[in-house]
Order: sequence, then structure tokens, then C-alpha cells
Amino acid sequence: MLRSRWRSRPPLTSLAALVSLAALAPLLGLLAGCAGVEGPESEGRARDVKAPLALWPEYSPAPPRREENPAARKPVPGLPRVPGGSMAAADPLTVLDADISAGGGTPPAPKAVRRPVLHDLTADGKPDLIMAVDLDPRNSELRVYSVQKQVVTRVLVLRGVLAGVELAAGHLVIREPTKDPRYVSVTDYTWDNGELGLWDLTLDDARTPQTPSQHPTPTPASAPTPASVSSPASVPAPASASWPVSAITSASVPSPASASSPGAGS
Repeated sequence: MLRSRWRSRPPLTSLAALVSLAALAPLLGLLAGCAGVEGPESEGRARDVKAPLALWPEYSPAPPRREENPAARKPVPGLPRVPGGSMAAADPLTVLDADISAGGGTPPAPKAVRRPVLHDLTADGKPDLIMAVDLDPRNSELRVYSVQKQVVTRVLVLRGVLAGVELAAGHLVIREPTKDPRYVSVTDYTWDNGELGLWDLTLDDARTPQTPSQHPTPTPASAPTPASVSSPASVPAPASASWPVSAITSASVPSPASASSPGAGS
């Protein structure tokens, strides 16, 4: 009798297994609740992904000619050499008129020319000349001049709608409107390998009005007298110019360590 009762008791390993299953039962129930009763369901056939259809793939544009490159360096003829290498020694309107005339154009009226700005864009420690001409109420032309081997040289010419022109850490940033009024196109130029070439092209939020610069250009009404102006004021200005000699400014921008990124519309 004792022998049969001993045999009817389950083994200890079986009891351990039952205890383990009992402990796992709540967890298995939770896992079962996460799955659908009917199992995975099909959402239908996946949409076919096709590559874009190229139209006229056998055609491609010819590379731009040198005169079509806005950053192509072009010596301005008819101007004296500049041994000191600084555009502060040149007459801005004389430089502009000589450059436009050499290309077969008509020099603009002085009142259409914005105040010149002197700023080192070529990283040689000497100021270059930045000028803008308003062609009509919307379109403008931007020209940048530098002294290269004592010769006054145009290093950039752009025509477009100038929503903003900025300087940041050696970069020249041009902001132009897009078809979407919420955004502007931001073109970033910097001196690289002997030319003022394109560095970056991005989109940024439109700013209306344009965020004031930390170093605003003085207006003719509030400009200081020539006697109180530092070296940039020594730039001669013709009597017909619409801006006084003191309005030819030397742009001062934050150092690269503190300047914000141009691609973000700084």
C-alpha cells in the first residue's frame, strides 16, 4: 500500500515545471492580448515603386562660357594700377563706369548706385569694393572688385532681385525671393582657389523687413564729416555722386568664432 502511494506522487521535476508555467501564465496572457485574434492581416499589395521617367535623356546643356560665369575674374581696363593692393585707393564710380563701359553697357546714373562698401573678401587683409546698382524698382546688379597683382579686377557680377546682401565670416551672402513668399533663396559666396566661388545654396525663411545689421551703413544725413572719418573715408568720391565721401563704409562683421552660419540667413 505504501509502495503504490509513493508511485502516485509526481516527480519533483514535473512539479517545478508546473510552477514555472503558473508563474508565466499572466505574461503569456498579456502577450496573447497584443496579437490579433485572427492573426496578421494583409493590407493589400504593396505599391510599385518606379524610377522617374527622364524626358529627352539624350540632350544635355553645354557648359557655361567664361563670360557666363559670374565669378570669372576680369581686369577692368583703363584704370591706373594700385601698388598698395587696396580698393580703398580707387574711385568707386570710376571703377564701376569703366567696367560697365568695357562690356558695352551704359554707365548708370549716380543716383542708381548704392553706397559702396569696403570689406576684405579675398582674405589678403586688404579691403575689396562691393557695389550695387538698382536697374529698376525690383532688379539690381551686384559687382565686387579686388586688386589682383596691382590691377583692379572684377571678381563677381550678379543680376537679380536682391532681397538682402550680408557679410559673415568672410562669406558674401545673397538673399533672393522665390515663388513662395515664405522662403528666400540664399546663395553663399566665398574666396576659394583664387575666385569668389559658390559655396552653398539653400532656402531660408523670408524676413520682412530685413533684420537690421549689427553694423549698419550710415545714411548721408547722419554720416560723420570727413574730418572725423577713419581710413575708408579717404576714398575719393566724384561731385556727381549721390552719397558723400563719408558714406563709403568699411564693413565690420563678427569673427568666424562668433558669426552665425550664412546658410541660415545670418
